[in-house]
Amino acid sequence: MATEDQEIIMTSAVQTSKRAGVGGALASGAVAGVLASIAMGIFAMVAGLVNGTGFFTPLHHIASLWAAPDAMMTSMEAAMGGNDFRITAGTAVLGAVIHMMTGAMYGAVFGLVLSRLHLRFGVLLAAGLAYGALVFVMSAFVGLPLAAAIFDAGDPISNMAEMAGWTTFAVEHLIFGLVLAALLSLAHRNADAPTQKVAAR
Repeated sequence: MATEDQEIIMTSAVQTSKRAGVGGALASGAVAGVLASIAMGIFAMVAGLVNGTGFFTPLHHIASLWAAPDAMMTSMEAAMGGNDFRITAGTAVLGAVIHMMTGAMYGAVFGLVLSRLHLRFGVLLAAGLAYGALVFVMSAFVGLPLAAAIFDAGDPISNMAEMAGWTTFAVEHLIFGLVLAALLSLAHRNADAPTQKVAAR
């Protein structure tokens, strides 16, 4: 178990971020966004495995923003042939990086908004779900079609929600929002704890 001194050390980074104002809120939100995007990605890959399209296909799919969709198609074809774990390593890493960068961006926005509010844990989780739903709508109908047009990525990006499955795509984003809110709430709660202990003395 962590000692009191260890708990204070673990939360010092968040306290520093809070003192840093806008920059700190953006940074803590970005970190939480990266972690939430990992949770979201894990769900997407498990869904790909269950749906028979391939465990690593979501990463190949995301990478088609900047890379040819060949790896995505190969992964899907391999899954149909019984190989659910076909991977093109470089393309998968590119997809993971793009995914986490996007998560960091959306997380930073939520972190900044959260820094201006003082919400209870339950309310914050609900706000996270609502934010996840908003990100889903923005991604499916604005962000992805716009990115496809800018990078000439075509249908794999502009129609990503449809190709992944609307329900799966929606649940992915709700998971993102929920995990994002939970991480930020717990981090800020731990950061406030030492101050509250000092005030109580």
